[in-house]
Amino acid sequence: MVDRPRDLAERMARRRKQAVGAANTPADGYLRESFTLPRAEARARAQAFFARYPKAGYMSEVETWRELPGGDIEFTMRRLPSAD
Repeated sequence: MVDRPRDLAERMARRRKQAVGAANTPADGYLRESFTLPRAEARARAQAFFARYPKAGYMSEVETWRELPGGDIEFTMRRLPSAD
């Protein structure tokens, strides 16, 4: 039986719903780590993250960040699971 484009779209939509886990994490292939640290420690943690997972090999980046009322920085780092 030949699949129609609609069949393919429905199958992909079902997979996307199944791939989103209980923690509501997107199924885009990235690994994420979230931290809440004082500013100096947050900067050191991000630098250590980039040293361990270089941007060129892991597409690492600070995905989101914000300053909390107490002065701490809440941020999420993301990277691919392995380098090429």
